Amino acid sequence: MRRFCMRLSCLLVLLAPLVGWASDPCPLLRAQVDAADPATRLAAAACEEHLRWHRPFIDERGRYAGSTVREAETALLTSGEQAWRRVAGYWQGAGLLPRLQHRPGAGDCTSAPFATGPLAACRAFLIDVPWSAAFVSWAARRAQLPGFNASASHVDYVRDAYRSPESSAYRVLDPAAARPARGDMLCYVRAANRVFGFNGLAALLSSDEGGLGMHCDIVVAAADDGVDRAHLVGGNVLDGVTMRMLPLGPGGRFAALSMRAAEDPACAPETPQGCDANRQDWAVLLQLRPAAELARLAPSPPLETAMPRVLPEAGVPAQSRPMCCVECTAGDGLPRCP
Repeated sequence: MRRFCMRLSCLLVLLAPLVGWASDPCPLLRAQVDAADPATRLAAAACEEHLRWHRPFIDERGRYAGSTVREAETALLTSGEQAWRRVAGYWQGAGLLPRLQHRPGAGDCTSAPFATGPLAACRAFLIDVPWSAAFVSWAARRAQLPGFNASASHVDYVRDAYRSPESSAYRVLDPAAARPARGDMLCYVRAANRVFGFNGLAALLSSDEGGLGMHCDIVVAAADDGVDRAHLVGGNVLDGVTMRMLPLGPGGRFAALSMRAAEDPACAPETPQGCDANRQDWAVLLQLRPAAELARLAPSPPLETAMPRVLPEAGVPAQSRPMCCVECTAGDGLPRCP
């Protein structure tokens, strides 16, 4: 009997790490960024970043924990990179900074990888401009996802999927009736004075109305991956890259998504029931098309590489020219370009 107990104890010790992996699919997924399957590549790219941000999460009850680094801080990620430089890299890699040159600080963010000191204007831009869509766009490019058009606004690629399903990587589904899978995106509407739901969002997408505040998370694991809850990863959640867990019910569908209502109480000390971070206006599930269909779509542009903003100097090879700044900010540590 004692020998049996000892063997059982050893088995439990060996299984303990596997139990830990089962509760978080990202440690195993992050090594699959070059997988043949596009859905796996996208999930792996999101997971790779989540681990970089010290694994903050929102649990099934809408409680959040583990947030230790903020978007514009000089605090370090697990890779040793400063947080603000990484977020600037999402904007740069997705090719979105040129579209936002009218926003103060956007131009400075092109120098983020090369600056010897913090760039105050760039860091202000990272705080003032929501970057969750930039993160999704970066992850799609990192995963070489065909048929996905990068945008600084989630509603743009939701509209692509709704209006041009034949050329989009995604199909539009009602999240209340959908079965999520790896590579999908679950999105909610951020409108304080109105609740859209699937039907309301579809009506807006069918109209000539323009922008709409939204947020989308990438599904990195669901029922097909052997878990009893959906794991999603999104950017600009708790000012970082954060995992969200949502319960799954029979058939692998979402188990009663916590839907926001117009009469919901505000999150306050006297009404803590209003503080569920998962209680949102979940309006659409973007279902990733099968790999065979994706292969027929327009290929993804590569991640854009940042280039130092330096002026040419006659007779000096580019690689040996000293860096300088055009729009200098205190703390850059760079000389002004002549």
